[in-house]
Amino acid sequence: MNKNIALVTGGYSGESVISYKSASTILANIDSTKWNCYMIDINPEGWFFTNQNQQKQSVDKNDFSITVDGNKIHFDAVLIGMHGTPGEDGKLQGYFDCLNIPYTSCNAASSALTFNKRYTVAVAAFAGISVASSMHLFKHSPVDPQEILKTLTLPLFVKPNNGGSSLGISKVNVADDLKSALDKAFNVDEQVLVEEFISGREFTIGVFKSKGKIITLPITEIISENEFFDFQAKYEGASKEITPAEIEEAVADKIRFEAQKAYEVFNCNGVVRIDFIYNETSAKPFMLEINTIPGQSSASIIPQQVKVMGWNLKDFYSALIEECF
Repeated sequence: MNKNIALVTGGYSGESVISYKSASTILANIDSTKWNCYMIDINPEGWFFTNQNQQKQSVDKNDFSITVDGNKIHFDAVLIGMHGTPGEDGKLQGYFDCLNIPYTSCNAASSALTFNKRYTVAVAAFAGISVASSMHLFKHSPVDPQEILKTLTLPLFVKPNNGGSSLGISKVNVADDLKSALDKAFNVDEQVLVEEFISGREFTIGVFKSKGKIITLPITEIISENEFFDFQAKYEGASKEITPAEIEEAVADKIRFEAQKAYEVFNCNGVVRIDFIYNETSAKPFMLEINTIPGQSSASIIPQQVKVMGWNLKDFYSALIEECF
């Protein structure tokens, strides 16, 4: 008998638009011979399932169930296809833990940790993974831009500390632009990460666990038409993504090693995507961040890497679901 799977999408942040695109890809590639998949939309208005008659039904949050044709449906597992809060920052994971429902992502603690960019690089550095020098700023305790420039060297990246999809990020090349970049980031988040620019080639790699084994996907090189891999580059075609990356095997080995190490250090589960800059002067990769719910839309990198690995998405998503049992 097929297991019931909830595909959770939507979210409470600006990243919800990407969540719906990811969910469409996942839903189109779920193996219906193995799984009964129900899409659950979690948004500021409520938690809903839309039936075949396009009628919205509320989810029973007491046990995370729905009623279809008079039958109460309980879920055997949850496939999380939601970017941003509450699906990527550990909140939903904690809820599912309370209900003893398995899910296809990192646990609550790892999700919350990696959602915070500053805490992520701090833990990575503690584990011996190379990261850029940075400062962690809070909206309630303003810091003068000149004080930042006494600690960090231009160029700088200014990023909302929590969140993804490159929303609110700026690259600052001259001191006069730092204040406006901080204002832009603080409009998105109460915390901001200011990070030194690391020169080099940008690579990203998917990592997942199947049958207890950590597997790295083929590496992608990102060549952005913009100054960095921003929202436009990610989702509106203003970048060139080369999969597999055209790099020496020795360099690829270093990136794969650091990616597997990060996956273990952060106790990851499911598929994650880890971004690196490979600095040729020091001959080592610098980890930028870990995306615990990487995009799955037609424009996203993980589906590209899965295809190059020789898998199809149907088998890939089945492997993720099977691993969480």
